[in-house]
Amino acid sequence: MQKTKLGIPFGLLASAIYFTGLFGGYLVAIVLTAYVLLVEDDEWLRRSSIKAVILMVLFSLIDTVIGFFPDVLGVISSFLGMFSVAFTFNTFSKIIYLLTEILDIVEYILFIALGIKALRRRSLPIPVVDSLIYKYMG
Repeated sequence: MQKTKLGIPFGLLASAIYFTGLFGGYLVAIVLTAYVLLVEDDEWLRRSSIKAVILMVLFSLIDTVIGFFPDVLGVISSFLGMFSVAFTFNTFSKIIYLLTEILDIVEYILFIALGIKALRRRSLPIPVVDSLIYKYMG
């Protein structure tokens, strides 16, 4: 079993990065990823840590884009309210809420699955993210 320079097995560190990405937030995941990129030489570990950060950013970006639509509809509603025109978007708000909840569930399942796979030094292929990693990391 290969270990990092800290004495931690590679799979355990990669798993920790995935789980901190899910539960600990950006700061811890980025600090651990920076450690891996600066100190460790194992390619699988480097790719796994980058994959965790990319997935975190991707899920945050999707959540932000989905959350943007109710804000735009709120502005339209306020504007039309100035002219005494009633505009409600309750159904659309419920759909947006449903989409964000589904996105959260997918994120939890994906990060937990990746963390468990990483313990055995394996990974789940995610074509979009993997292609970005291979394109920029060689």
